[in-house]
Amino acid sequence: MSIRKMIGLHPTAKANPALAEAAHHLMYCAKMSLSCADACMAESMDMTQCIRLCLDCSDICEATGRLAVRRTGDDQPVLRELLELCARMCEACAVECEKHEHEHCTLCAQICRECAADCRNAAASLS
Repeated sequence: MSIRKMIGLHPTAKANPALAEAAHHLMYCAKMSLSCADACMAESMDMTQCIRLCLDCSDICEATGRLAVRRTGDDQPVLRELLELCARMCEACAVECEKHEHEHCTLCAQICRECAADCRNAAASLS
């Protein structure tokens, strides 16, 4: 099952592979950054800032992903702004996670960077 395929099956919206790829990564990034925040809570060191950024990243990815899969009607200016905001948030989360040597932070930073790149591509693909 693929969100890319689901988006492509919309009866009236034209295909947008960049947006479909972003939607895919947004779903994963939302869950992985949420999981990273949870793991950070269990670490013995103070991970307050990392937890905060991971939770913010998760929420912004979740909201952006929800709008990205809605293809009926047109709200491209708002979607473009959300995608650009999400790219910035993912980059900020990645920078923070990269400060820590925990494997969960390494994985979170990786998906955040992938998601940020896809969000920028998707934003550029909107007319």
